[in-house]
Amino acid sequence: MLAALPDSTTIAFVLLGAVAAGFVTGFAGFGTGLVASGFWFHVLPPVFIPPMVVAASLVGQGVGLIGLKPRFDWRRTLPYLAGGVIGVPLGVLALNWASPGILRFCIGVFLVAYALAQLSGLTRLSIGAWGGRSGDAAVGVGGGLLGGFAGLSGPLPLIWLQLRGGPSAEQRAVYQPFNIVVLAMAGIGMAAAGNFGGAVMPSLLLAVPGTMLGAWLGARLYRRASEAAFRRIVLALLLLSGVVLVAQSLF
Repeated sequence: MLAALPDSTTIAFVLLGAVAAGFVTGFAGFGTGLVASGFWFHVLPPVFIPPMVVAASLVGQGVGLIGLKPRFDWRRTLPYLAGGVIGVPLGVLALNWASPGILRFCIGVFLVAYALAQLSGLTRLSIGAWGGRSGDAAVGVGGGLLGGFAGLSGPLPLIWLQLRGGPSAEQRAVYQPFNIVVLAMAGIGMAAAGNFGGAVMPSLLLAVPGTMLGAWLGARLYRRASEAAFRRIVLALLLLSGVVLVAQSLF
């Protein structure tokens, strides 16, 4: 079963990335793809990562919801989902056209941009209701595209919601159901396109239990830990991983 995992270092990176990503998802309601990509791109073929991220994200979201009694705001989420329906097929098409090197570079740039946007305080700016539901739908297209391309459906809607303002619980009530639906659509699209091939299954069978464990631990610590300190540590790790991925792609 472990033929696709040639050494203990690779296995350790797959498991560590899965546990860390699941923990972040259970704690914050998003982030599986961002954290897992930072680990897995260093040891696995780039074409493995998007389907693994989608599967692990769905598992992490599901486990993280157990016992939290989530409050979803479907009315606010609908414009994002309308855009996501358009974006997901485009992302899946882009995934099957992109070369592994381009995929690695794109994910690295995205990790760096996301971490810098968060660490710089950009999302502390406020746009209020600017753009309305049309703006929400446009952001949904971008989130769906990134979800279909790399399983990274969450960051764009999250940043947009932070710019809109409001309590974090209300933001989570929008981006978490968006993530679940879009990732499910992305998984179906990737399966139809043949991205869940036999070669990726050994890695996926390792990643899923690790994600479940991490998500369970993260959900238990939700609302108990210092969110600000935890967030800074995670963002610093994402930034470092993104820089390494970009450097590997270029040099």
